[in-house]
Amino acid sequence: MCRHLAYVGEPVSPRALLVEPPFGLHRQSWAPRLQQYGTVNVDGFGLGWYADGDEVPARYRRAGPIWADASFGDLARVLRTRALLAAVRSATEGCAAGEEAAAPFAAGRWLFSHNGALTGWPEQAGTLAALLPPAELLGLVARTDSALLWALALHRLRAGAGLGDALAGTVADAAAHTTGRMNLLLTDGREIAATAWGDTLHHRTVPGLGVLVASEPSDDHPGWTTVPDRSLLLAGPDGVTVKPL
Repeated sequence: MCRHLAYVGEPVSPRALLVEPPFGLHRQSWAPRLQQYGTVNVDGFGLGWYADGDEVPARYRRAGPIWADASFGDLARVLRTRALLAAVRSATEGCAAGEEAAAPFAAGRWLFSHNGALTGWPEQAGTLAALLPPAELLGLVARTDSALLWALALHRLRAGAGLGDALAGTVADAAAHTTGRMNLLLTDGREIAATAWGDTLHHRTVPGLGVLVASEPSDDHPGWTTVPDRSLLLAGPDGVTVKPL
């Protein structure tokens, strides 16, 4: 259910990360290699990126498949960014459709994506949703399990939690109230945090360029490392660390 990727490092075009690799996120929209749930990711896509001197990211999201959007090709070719988060969506049954349901979700300097699904959505998510203050629950950006998980993570971020603690706490809350696959991806433009919980996750550091964190490798380079299930990953200028959740 969905594929996503985040990057931090030296300036690069989204095209170089998402389109040009032989098995990049663009191709994963119709031919993912490691996707265990669903077969294609054509229910929307999104790209969020950071411009130098501005910590608030820009976004480009659409409700259809990434390969059907001619404007995305031009955008991905001419942009240069030091950090991005992109996703292609396979919608969960019972979740809203439309551009507003496509990752990345954003608030302030943060970008967020969810690869997975909460079991029994929405009927079995009531006690989890009740953890949010009513105003934040009413302000969900879309009627989806991903938007609920984002709201829970955002609540922690606004309370002062770091990227890793926000994701770890969100997964712990969700696991205490329901079941599902919760591969979460979060960046502030400088660092990346991600969870592996029920689906695939990989990372690769490219010398002289930066670090990639993705649902699945975009090429067959031996530098890709598989993240164990039920792990928290943190990546940034100081390298990559992985610890159990």
